[in-house]
Amino acid sequence: MKKILNKVFVVVVCLFITPVLAENSELEIARKNISKQFEGVNPQDITKSPVPGLYQVFMPPRFFYASADGRYIIDGDLVDAKTKQSISQIPRNKSVATAINAMGEDSMIIFGKDTLKHTVTVFTDIDCGYCRILHNEINKYNKLGIRIRYMFYPQAGIGSDSFKKAEAVWCSKDRAKALTQAKNEIKVASKKCDNPVAQHYAMAKMIGIRGTPAFVLDDGSVMYGYIPAAHLSAGLNQMKK
Repeated sequence: MKKILNKVFVVVVCLFITPVLAENSELEIARKNISKQFEGVNPQDITKSPVPGLYQVFMPPRFFYASADGRYIIDGDLVDAKTKQSISQIPRNKSVATAINAMGEDSMIIFGKDTLKHTVTVFTDIDCGYCRILHNEINKYNKLGIRIRYMFYPQAGIGSDSFKKAEAVWCSKDRAKALTQAKNEIKVASKKCDNPVAQHYAMAKMIGIRGTPAFVLDDGSVMYGYIPAAHLSAGLNQMKK
């Protein structure tokens, strides 16, 4: 009787383990195929999606879906037709937040102490009118507990006047003061130095930033346009609840 029970146990275990092993094998094959197609992706950042045969690829700041052979990709939202909810938004936001934080705060111009309740990253263009309005109210944001981390997105492109102004600001001895001057159309002396402006620009392009100012919240979600300090504070406080 004991032998029979042991055999039954072995059969049950095999029935349970076999599908799991098959699933793991399929995932490892997909990881191998997809990582060959996309240089720099960590195979462990390739996971199964809710759709059979479609895999999630986490490649900060990008997030997309790929077929198991790596030939086809979907760079867009996957929506659950039953719940009407986007399955892609949260992991995509996480990818954006991961990439921005990986840049490091030493590559940003920051207004506000790190003890403030909220931190948002703002892609800015020195020649953008609404960016100037925002910056002229920087103290209001700080007083409401919002720390602003600036990254540059000169929309006219690399080598443009806006791009050169951003470089001049970065290469100044007092970057915060120089940025404020530039926002008020006071010319900042042009200097050359190692600077992150091109990297900021490339990051904005990869994220898909469409205009400035663009607020990136700590969860990686993006909000566009000038948002008064009081409105932004209310929204951030609501998110924290």
